[in-house]
Formats: sequence, C-alpha cells, structure tokens
Amino acid sequence: MKRLSSSKRVVNNVVKGEIEWELRPGGMLVQKRTMGVEVSSGPVIKIKVSHGSYHHDISVPAQSTFGDLKRVLAQETGLEPKEQRLLFQGKEKDDEECLHMVGVTDMSKVVLLEDPASKERKLEEMKRNQSVVKACEEVAKVRAEVDKLSEKVIALDAIVRGGTKVAEKEFLVLTELLMVQLLQLDTIEADGEAKVQRRVEV
Repeated sequence: MKRLSSSKRVVNNVVKGEIEWELRPGGMLVQKRTMGVEVSSGPVIKIKVSHGSYHHDISVPAQSTFGDLKRVLAQETGLEPKEQRLLFQGKEKDDEECLHMVGVTDMSKVVLLEDPASKERKLEEMKRNQSVVKACEEVAKVRAEVDKLSEKVIALDAIVRGGTKVAEKEFLVLTELLMVQLLQLDTIEADGEAKVQRRVEV
C-alpha cells in the first residue's frame, strides 16, 4: 500500500488530526486504516463462524480486518489468534485483509480451522504432561514403600538402643528392601517436577 498524501481534517474550524491516504490494489484511493485501533464506527455485521462441530455468531464492525475477527474469536473459542486460520469462500485470509473488501457481509459464513502446527504442539505438551503425572505417581508409590521401611528401621534402631540384640539378618533384609526401592526410583523416567521429586527421594 502506498501512502499518497495527508491532509488535516477541519470540522467547525477545529483541526482534528492528519488524514493519511493509501492506494488500494484496485486503484481506489481510501483513508489509511490505523493498525491496532479497533474500528467502532460504521455498521455492525453478524458473521456465522463454523469451527468443527461448533457454530458461533459473531458481531463485528463491517470495516474490521480478519485479524480483528480472530481476536474476537479468541475470546469465544480459547484459540489464540496465531493458532487460527480463517477461510472465506474457500480461501485462507490474511490478518490485514478487511472483511468488507473481500465481500464479507451480514450473515456471511467463515470457517475457522486450528493451525495444524499449533495442534501438534498442544498434543506434544499433553503427552509430556501425562508422562510427568505418571512419573510423579510412580515416585509416590516408591515414597510410600520407603516410608513403611523407614518405620521398620526406626523400630529396629530403638530396639538396638534399648540394649536388645538383633540378628544381622534383620539389617540385611531392610538394607536389601531399601536398595530395591532405590533401583525402582532409577527406572522411573522423569522430567520437570517428577525429576525433582525423584531426586528428593534418593
């Protein structure tokens, strides 16, 4: 888009600010849109958005961009704008494209698709979270067993301090059981929080 000129808008002898103009691809000279500013003037249109088996009726100003529509849809669907792909009449639209310039009118239909790369990232994150939860559960089982064995060690220690003789076999059995639990900890593959818990138990 090429900036052609600017002029000051004067209303009732008061200067309201500079107006910037741009040349659209069709050769039309129009007032330049300011990015990031929500368009609130003009008619509001209702757009039917299909997202899988869900349907959303979204009302936006007719002069909005597809980027503006994505921000509204983010609140409805929970998908961030960068995770969304919008199709109108079978073609994916860029964030900068204006709804009215491509023919979106009241009750037009737009298809919302989740970006495949985003879907893949979410799936990988879910798998990581599941493996962390599983590792935490395994560490908790080992912790429970070690707690039971530590009670036996404390009881054995109290007996020995009381002056009673204890067979060496008792010490060997407890040591062996504790070593088994240590080996059990070593077999747990852990990342993140589960790794920290495993290190504490060792």
